[in-house]
Amino acid sequence: MSRRPEVISASDVEVVRDGTPILAEVSLTVREGEHWALLGAKGAGKSTLLALLGARGHPTRGTVRVLGRTLGRVDLRELRAAVGHVDPRHPLRSPLRVRDVVLTGLTNSVEPLPRWAPSAEQRALADRLIETLGMAGRADARWPTLSQGQRGRTLIARALMPRPRLLLLDEPSTGLDLAGREQLLDSLETLRLTQPALTTVLVTHHLEELPPGTSHALLLREGRVLARGPVATTLTSDQVSKCFDHPLRLSRADGRWSVRTDPPRGRPGRPPFSQTRMS
Repeated sequence: MSRRPEVISASDVEVVRDGTPILAEVSLTVREGEHWALLGAKGAGKSTLLALLGARGHPTRGTVRVLGRTLGRVDLRELRAAVGHVDPRHPLRSPLRVRDVVLTGLTNSVEPLPRWAPSAEQRALADRLIETLGMAGRADARWPTLSQGQRGRTLIARALMPRPRLLLLDEPSTGLDLAGREQLLDSLETLRLTQPALTTVLVTHHLEELPPGTSHALLLREGRVLARGPVATTLTSDQVSKCFDHPLRLSRADGRWSVRTDPPRGRPGRPPFSQTRMS
């Protein structure tokens, strides 16, 4: 069986800012249809790496190839237009309707461009994506009236408007309550099933926020790769404990992860709440 096409390649990447190393000797290969998670504690370099993968900056040293183009040899603005990037801190201030927010993905702008009018085909695509992301009943709702979860799903639909091969999600569950997070993860799972060639890279430091279709993971610690590869061999209790410098125990059920502190040997774990008595 032939290997899937390469979407991202990073080789011995280093990023240094004001003399401080942010990333060191980072290498990574992501192929079409894979769904990666970038995990690590705050300050580990996750967002910096995601910015490189989204053509939003250059490495200090090393080579990064995105969609077959090498950073440093391509117009970053042109390359960014081919990558869907979802940032929950979208700076929109106007009371645009959901459909209009999604359509700005075609112009890569926060507000609709003057004198630009989408075609009937583009409007139809926006409506299909809005439906796929579970927002069909809110297509005419105004941005200020949306919950944080609804905004997140709207921004994913927006990022998909140019039909990118690569979708990057920077902590998409930020600010969501439990129901909002679960609705977002359901939408990402629907997206995986309906667009099998789409490649995704998601940044988080909470394993509970990983979609069940996550196929690969990269663990970053202090700017260096601690482990990478398929989730079955990468997301282990031992390696995640090293990544976050804390004894952790991982479990997985129905494709979702849960994490708890691993108690020291000889010390029993805390019993469930139902087995404790309130004083």
